[in-house]
Amino acid sequence: MAYWQNDAELFKLIKEDLYTSVVGDIMDKLGCQHQFLPPQIRPLAAGMEIAGRAMPVLEADADDKVLRSGFKHLQEKPFGMMLEALDDLRPYEVYFCTGASPTYALWGELMATRAMKLGSAGAIVNGYSRDTRGILALGFPVFSYGPYAQDQAPRGKVIDYRVTVEIGQVKISPGDILLGDLDGVCVVPQEMEQEVFSRALEKARGEKTVQKQILGGMSAKSAFDQYGIM
Repeated sequence: MAYWQNDAELFKLIKEDLYTSVVGDIMDKLGCQHQFLPPQIRPLAAGMEIAGRAMPVLEADADDKVLRSGFKHLQEKPFGMMLEALDDLRPYEVYFCTGASPTYALWGELMATRAMKLGSAGAIVNGYSRDTRGILALGFPVFSYGPYAQDQAPRGKVIDYRVTVEIGQVKISPGDILLGDLDGVCVVPQEMEQEVFSRALEKARGEKTVQKQILGGMSAKSAFDQYGIM
């Protein structure tokens, strides 16, 4: 059964009916047990949620030997390729940045303003963000380690984008789906999205049935024995 026909319908369904816990449970059952980003990557505000396709951005510290040896053409650019990466965002995409040391901010208010204009679904950075009041006023979803004002300009540069990146055991490729809420950020590989989200929608609806039965007095064991959900 096809629950959606395009990205607009898919992301609407995700925001209305799904959450990271149920999607993560489905991927566990499918054998993908390392799909959550590190727990320190949190929403800037409790109500922020993200659902969109990854546009991975690779950052490097300004004194990184890789940057100094292989990307000398970027050394004179204040942000490396960051402006180009930002301008390349498409509707429903998430700016996803990693690779730098957690010593400066990787996202700010003006970046959020440009991303909103382009129809981006949000930003997730493996590090800090800044201009928090401005970002909250915009209502643009941002997940990071939290607020920290120190600028990236003299400290780090984007060296590539739309490339596959890794954080720990999690691989994030362009087009993968990123789902973020108060419980963290989950990565759904693009090749699995049809099965994962179809099964997650079924499980989420089943959980509502189980909750109704428990509220009616059914024991946890009986509920699990009957529905296989807990």
